[in-house]
Amino acid sequence: MNKQLSATEVVARLRDGMTIGIGGWGPRRKPMAIVREILRSNLKDLTIVAYGGPEVGMLCAAGKVRKLIFGFATMDPIPLEPYFRKAREAGTLEVFEVDEGMFEWGLRAAGMRMPFLPTRCGLATDVVKHNPHLKTIQSPYADGEVLLAMPALKLDVALIHVNEADKLGNTLITSADPLFDNLFARAADACYVSAERVVDKFALDTHAVRFNLFERYLVTGVVHAPCGAHPTYCGPDYGWDLAHLKKYNASASEESGWANYVKEFVACTETEYLAKNGGAETIGKLPMPIF
Repeated sequence: MNKQLSATEVVARLRDGMTIGIGGWGPRRKPMAIVREILRSNLKDLTIVAYGGPEVGMLCAAGKVRKLIFGFATMDPIPLEPYFRKAREAGTLEVFEVDEGMFEWGLRAAGMRMPFLPTRCGLATDVVKHNPHLKTIQSPYADGEVLLAMPALKLDVALIHVNEADKLGNTLITSADPLFDNLFARAADACYVSAERVVDKFALDTHAVRFNLFERYLVTGVVHAPCGAHPTYCGPDYGWDLAHLKKYNASASEESGWANYVKEFVACTETEYLAKNGGAETIGKLPMPIF
C-alpha cells in the first residue's frame, strides 16, 4: 500500500506521446519538481492539458510538447507566458484553445466517463470558429436549445501538487483555492501527486477531512517534494517567487536564454535547485499574493 515514489521514478513511467494533465492554475500550485524531472528526461511528443503557467512554457521551450490543450498560459503578474508565446508565434504547436469553463467541462466529462458534456460556454464565439471539430447538440426536450458538446479531456496521466499526503495516497489541499485538481485526478488513468509533506498515514479529524478532495484509489504515486511548486505559489506554505519568474521571463528575450536557464536551474538536483533559490527557509517566507 506504500505509494511513495521519487520524481525520477514517476517520469520513468511516462511514455512519448502521452496525454498529460497538469494541475494548478497559471503560477499557482504547479507540480514543478516533477516538471523539472520531465525537462531532464528524453520524453517528447506530449499532449499537455492545463490551465497553463510556467510549466507549459518550459515544456514548450524544451521541445517536449506536440499538442497543447489549454484555457490560457499566464504567470498572472506577467500576463503571457513567454516561451509559450514563442512556440505559438513559431507555429510549432498543435493547439486546442478553449474557454475556461469548457476546459472544466471537458475534465468533468472525462471523470464521469462521458464522451462529452453540453454547455453554453463557447457558443457564438471564435472558440468554435478556430476549433471546427467542435460539435453542437440539440436538447431532446421541449426547449430544443442548441448547446455546445464539449468533448471529454481524457488523460493518460495527471500530475498534481498538494500541501500534504500520506504514503497510502490520501491528500490534503489546504490552499485557499483548491482549483480543479480533483477533476484532473478523476480524468486520468494514473495520477501522481507531489507533496510538501508526506507522512505514513493520516489520522484526519472532522476539520482536516474537508481538505481531502479526491479518493486515494485515484492516486498512483506520491512524491515527497518540499517546495516542489516553486517558483509558483503553494499557499499557505509559500507565495510565488516573482524575482525568479521575472528572471525566467527575461531569459526568453536573451540570446541562449533558455539554454542558460536550463544550465542554472534544470541541470541540477532538486536540492541544488532549492539552494540556488535561497533554500527552503527563504522560499517558505515568500509572501502570498493578494488577489
